[in-house]
Amino acid sequence: MDNLASTYAIQGRWKEAEELLVQAVEVWKRVLGVEHPDTLISMSSLASTYVGQGRWKEAEDLQVQVMESSKKVLGTEHPDTLTGLNNLASTYTKQGRWKEAEELGVQVVERRKKVIGAEHPDTLTSIDNLALTYTKQGRWKEAEELGVQVVERRKKVLGAEHPDTLTGLNILALTYLGQGRWKEAEDLQVQVMESSKKVLGAEHPDTLTGLNILALTYLGQGRWKEAEDLQVQVMESSKKVLGAEHPDMLTSMGNLALTYTKQGRWKEAEELGVQVVERRKKVLGAEHPGTLTGLNNLALTYMKQGRWKEAEELGVQVVERRKKVLGAEHPDTLTSMDNLASAYVIQGRWKEAEGLLVQVVEASRRVLGVEHPGTIASMNNLVVTYMKQGRWQEAEELGVQVLDTCTRVFGEEHPYTLTSISNLASTYASQGRWKEAEEMGVQVVERCKKVLGAEHLDTLISMDNLASAYVIQGRWKEAEGLLVQVVEASRRMPGVEHPDTIISMENLAAVYMYQGRWKQAEGLLVQVVEACKSVFGVEHSHTLNSVAILALARKQLGE
Repeated sequence: MDNLASTYAIQGRWKEAEELLVQAVEVWKRVLGVEHPDTLISMSSLASTYVGQGRWKEAEDLQVQVMESSKKVLGTEHPDTLTGLNNLASTYTKQGRWKEAEELGVQVVERRKKVIGAEHPDTLTSIDNLALTYTKQGRWKEAEELGVQVVERRKKVLGAEHPDTLTGLNILALTYLGQGRWKEAEDLQVQVMESSKKVLGAEHPDTLTGLNILALTYLGQGRWKEAEDLQVQVMESSKKVLGAEHPDMLTSMGNLALTYTKQGRWKEAEELGVQVVERRKKVLGAEHPGTLTGLNNLALTYMKQGRWKEAEELGVQVVERRKKVLGAEHPDTLTSMDNLASAYVIQGRWKEAEGLLVQVVEASRRVLGVEHPGTIASMNNLVVTYMKQGRWQEAEELGVQVLDTCTRVFGEEHPYTLTSISNLASTYASQGRWKEAEEMGVQVVERCKKVLGAEHLDTLISMDNLASAYVIQGRWKEAEGLLVQVVEASRRMPGVEHPDTIISMENLAAVYMYQGRWKQAEGLLVQVVEACKSVFGVEHSHTLNSVAILALARKQLGE
């Protein structure tokens, strides 16, 4: 019975696994007693099915019971007791209770070192789990140090190509990703993939997980096509190996949908996103954290298409359900509140956006800490909200604070730091402090080129921002020079119909118009209107606005 339940669990068939394990637990309790080791093992397995379904409270209650019984029957340092502690720490991590997870994780590591030795595979697994807890808190350096330690020991004890060594390398790559060290993460993942394919096979679930991480390194570098190709491959293999409704397969679909979103391919992103949500509702339930993540991503897709009402309705729904299921201060709840605030910002509803963001920033500082990436992202969004309301002093004060934190925690060339500099530059420009704004804008462009590459989307956005600063000062030639580069690169990748490309084309057309070069402006605006119709639809406000500007250009030409 236990073995069949394990098979169901591996396939993500949590409900069937749960039904079998409930029976097994009842049998063992009756035959062997409540505190017999075999009963406790079945109870622990049952708790894992609750975890798989996102039923954290039930999982936690059962794991606490197992842990207490194990301590009493087997002793505090018995391997099974420590496994129970480790499982409970994982459940805390899933709930965003990092501090509790960390405290338990440290205990497990220390006791395992003492009982089974510093290089025992179980000790190394617990160090890996602790590293993941640090990663979740944005403590990349500590996570990296532990990750390197685990990888070195596993290479020595188990060998360079042992599956556990490869898992450790995956986790280490994630710490590089968190620090914006895309190239190092990529190099590591390429190495892991070669070994994983050789040792486990090209379609083993662990190989597919590693390929997903490799795709993330491509995404971070703006290499959309490579990321997409890899994610399609992972999704197809997952379908074949795990089935169309397995949670891991749905995660792959969700990742591919996000890649489409990054490329401005809203329709494809939406179609996949809807599929992910429907299947997760069916397999995991309407309030499972995975289902809510799918809804959150779908809301973002609607937002990018300018479908504010649908995005807002879905966003409110996600916030309410996450508060109920995960709690008001869970990191995922805070992320969804941040996203909802973004929907308000785009609609010009500054006060509502500000109200939400102030809550998010306060809770994030308390729960995640001032230096966590999530806290920094929310503070950056609050800076933008102040700017939109013309509250320059508040925007500047918060912007300086965010920049100082980013520089100290992530370094001068991390994407978060560059975003912070860009926001601060915009604040200065809005106050007419051109010199400071320009210096910062040039700094961002140079660093983006160096770190991300000359044609990375973030580099192009920074060039566009610098061009805007030149436009405000009437420095048309400098603005034009930058925007021509941006438009040419954007047309190549992410493509003519990406929203950012459209905006850059509009900005370049505006520069032509300021210089009275109506014919060139008209040629560009014709392309803008066609792209807007294709991307946003004929009646979207963005399309109508571009049609009006084209009409103005034609009027000047006497057409």
